Amino acid sequence: MQNFDYMTPTRLIFGKESIVKLPEVLAQIHRTTGHSGLRILLTYGGGSIKRIGLYDRVMELLKGYDIVELSGIQPNPKYEPSVLDGVRLCK
Repeated sequence: MQNFDYMTPTRLIFGKESIVKLPEVLAQIHRTTGHSGLRILLTYGGGSIKRIGLYDRVMELLKGYDIVELSGIQPNPKYEPSVLDGVRLCK
């Protein structure tokens, strides 16, 4: 086995109507990474995201970004197929 150092910083934003912060967070990623554009992998489970209107709000906030969707994610997803499906889409 080779030695390595791995870090995955995670940012969680909680609170009522915190979704409105999405454009600000993405703009910050643009500034700090220097990327001219972003591709976004949008993952979600069943249809509740669409039934409650959250999907439409997110899509409106992400207007102008290249979005790839992976729906049907099960709770506590397994490596096969959910994680591998996401990897394939990202490639």
